[in-house]
Amino acid sequence: MSHIHKWRVLIAAALALTVGVSVAACGSSSDEATVTAEGKTELSYLGVPATVQFPELAADLGYFKTVTLKSVGESTSGPQSIQATATGDTDFGGAFNGAIVKLKSAGSPITAVVDYYGADEKTYNGFYVLDSSPIHSARDLIGKKVGVNTLGAHAEFIIREWLAREGLSDDEIASVQLLVVPPINTETALREGQIDVGAFSNIFRDKALKTGGLRELFTDAVFGDFSYGSLVLRDDFIKKNPEAVKDFVQGTARAIRWTQVTPREEVVARFKDILTKRGRGEDPALAEYWQSSSIPTAGGVIQEKEFQIWIDWLVRNKELDAGKLTPADLYTNADNPYSNGTYQPESGPNGEPVVAAQ
Repeated sequence: MSHIHKWRVLIAAALALTVGVSVAACGSSSDEATVTAEGKTELSYLGVPATVQFPELAADLGYFKTVTLKSVGESTSGPQSIQATATGDTDFGGAFNGAIVKLKSAGSPITAVVDYYGADEKTYNGFYVLDSSPIHSARDLIGKKVGVNTLGAHAEFIIREWLAREGLSDDEIASVQLLVVPPINTETALREGQIDVGAFSNIFRDKALKTGGLRELFTDAVFGDFSYGSLVLRDDFIKKNPEAVKDFVQGTARAIRWTQVTPREEVVARFKDILTKRGRGEDPALAEYWQSSSIPTAGGVIQEKEFQIWIDWLVRNKELDAGKLTPADLYTNADNPYSNGTYQPESGPNGEPVVAAQ
């Protein structure tokens, strides 16, 4: 059994265990939303260190009317975030769309409701080698080691898609070893030769490039401007709390739109203020590394192709039976105001005309 195939089996087993736990643990009581003394529906979630997530921004901007947020911990990866939602430990989570497809295919009752992150010319994940590295093409990666933050998520899918597009066979692709390396350690691992290629994004990419001595091999812009991840909720939560879900989605969508039409310096200043106010010991200066929403559609409206491409990928790799899932099984735009007719796609966060996006 190849190294990568072995990890896929372990990931699939973990997902199956997660689904089993969710069935046992999530009785009707866990699906009842918590209501605060002020009469607002409380939505729990996992925070991301030194990062302002779109729902957090929506809360700070005052876009929620009937819901409030409660952070119950921190997430180390997208798969962990959505698994916590699937098991009822949180009410919403966010992850790479391919991970959502895999969790849904394992029987987890979750639905994506709004885009979460993507890639554009300003915000993207890059895969880098040392300047002195003999690696210059996809074929040079055969048998080499690539450091990624987690397996079965964004980086793995992008790497394998790029290798396939570059003409490598299934066996050649399987020979490329993916090693889990925490983002904070990736630069050191690459420079010390523990890995041959490192996956970098945001602050870690900018810091590594500022130090110098690295060369870009490829980026996740293989699909152009593209949304790669979504926020999900459990289906039973959606069914039992429709008004809260509607408020959550509309507020989050408007927050996304706010970042899309607001000058960068204003967004960064707002993020710094949020990081400072929430008192988690985070460095607000890290907000300076924010460049764009990275989401191509107004307000994070989900597009069918954002899920279809990963369904096809999993079917092609014999990890999903053809016809088992369609994009319609995975997402809904019903509560997004930029999709349901509340606001026109070209309008701002309050439905106002936008002269020019920033």
